[in-house]
Amino acid sequence: MKDQIEVWSDQLQPWAWNLCVLGAALLTGFLIKLLITSLLHFYKRTADYSFFKSVLTHIGPALNHFVPLFLLNLLVPSMELNKRYAGIVDRTVEILLIISFASLLISAIKTFEDYVYHTYDLNKADNLKERKIRTQLQFIRKVIVVFIVLVTISIILLSFDNVRKIGAGLLTGVGIGSIIIGFAAQKSLANFLAGFQIAFTQPIRIDDVLVVEGEWGRVEDITLTYVVLNIWDQRRLILPINYFIEKPFQNWTRTTSEILGTVFIYADYSLPVDELRAELKRLLELNELWDKRVGILQVTDVKEQTMEIRALVSARNSSQAFDLRCYVRENLVKFIREKMPGSLPQKRLSGELNITQQHDNAK
Repeated sequence: MKDQIEVWSDQLQPWAWNLCVLGAALLTGFLIKLLITSLLHFYKRTADYSFFKSVLTHIGPALNHFVPLFLLNLLVPSMELNKRYAGIVDRTVEILLIISFASLLISAIKTFEDYVYHTYDLNKADNLKERKIRTQLQFIRKVIVVFIVLVTISIILLSFDNVRKIGAGLLTGVGIGSIIIGFAAQKSLANFLAGFQIAFTQPIRIDDVLVVEGEWGRVEDITLTYVVLNIWDQRRLILPINYFIEKPFQNWTRTTSEILGTVFIYADYSLPVDELRAELKRLLELNELWDKRVGILQVTDVKEQTMEIRALVSARNSSQAFDLRCYVRENLVKFIREKMPGSLPQKRLSGELNITQQHDNAK
């Protein structure tokens, strides 16, 4: 095959032969792209996860430029180039191939991440294990991507002789330089180390329900330096990652997503509590949001004019607990208003009326 290529190169002009080599590499890349595009059109009709579909989606675009560059790198020695330009072309192709290979590695990581996300799906009632794995995977994936980028840049720079000489000269001052960089990047390093601590000790995880700075929301993203909290009204609260190491916050899903919810009602002393307790039990049995763990009603305090009644109910997660609390509150108030309107909160004026009548009689 090598002899045949040499025969062809001798029969063509140098510029024509070089165009043929370049065209062969580009044509191969185009054919691979056409094949991948056709397969994607076939697999995109299926909404379910498929490992082959994930490979095509993430690795396919990277192969579109990696394969032509790889073939071109193999064929560059057979090209008829002037010595002045041969080194430049060879170095350029090598650099592009290194960048393309780094892109291919990052795409492979995304494919593996898709597989893990499919295996550990968050769409279940008790997803504690899934949230643990996703939090660690997301942080490790970002660290690996940063590492690949840094190694790629280092390999490209070290491929130049001048840069290698400069690097050797800088080794003598690396001690002082590291101290200066350490002071300058102290806060960034603290955030980075806090990210490692959060990824493995996991005070928070992806999809955890938190109350931070008086805001209720779910952890949407954990990066190397900050955390994104998706607040219930679709705002986003951005916090530095070391906030969760240094300051207190509430985590409603630390060990389980199950939670208790309270409903407070204020009524007159004449309210028959047993009837209201029976109504609460009836309401809970009719609603699927109740997980059947806790459903009690108690008088928790008394005021001058009213008594405080607390209904304590349980649900599988905080979102369902909120909807269940609203349901219980609305229906208990409706029950009191329709069945025992005399037990609604009221201000008694009987003492004042008696004093007024005594004053009128004295006159």
